[in-house]
Amino acid sequence: MKTKMNYKKLLDDPKVMRIAVIVGVSAIALIFLSSFIDASTFQRSVDTDEYCIALEENLLSVVTQIEGVGNAKIFLTMDNDGENVYLNNSDTKTQSITPVVRGVVIVCDGGDDPVVVSRVMSAVTKSLSISSNKVCVTKLSN
Repeated sequence: MKTKMNYKKLLDDPKVMRIAVIVGVSAIALIFLSSFIDASTFQRSVDTDEYCIALEENLLSVVTQIEGVGNAKIFLTMDNDGENVYLNNSDTKTQSITPVVRGVVIVCDGGDDPVVVSRVMSAVTKSLSISSNKVCVTKLSN
C-alpha cells in the first residue's frame, strides 16, 4: 500500500509527467521517422577500384607461388562497375553486384615456358571462374 502511494505521488509530480510525455513523443517520432529511412543506404557499396586491387593482390600472391613463375605482374580489367540493383520480391531492397572480370594479363619471368603458362592459366581460370580466352600469360622483359 505504501508503494502504491509512492507511485501516485510520482505520477502527480509535473516534472515526471513532462519527462514521460517527452520520452513517449520522442519514441513515437523515432518509430515514425524510421519508416522513411532506407537501411540499404547505410550498406557499403562495392568500390570497383578497391575490389580490383584486392583481387590483383590475391591473384599475385597465388601466382607467384607456382613453380617457375618468378617475378610477376598482374593487370585486371573489369566488365562493369559495382552496382546496387533494386529487388522487387525480397526482404532487402537492394543487392550489391560485384564487378565481373573481363580479362587478365599476367607478365612473369617464366612466361616463355609452356608448362608454367599452363599452370598459371589453370590457376587463374579456376580461381576467377573465367574462360582461358580471357587470360594472357607472357614473358616479363628484363
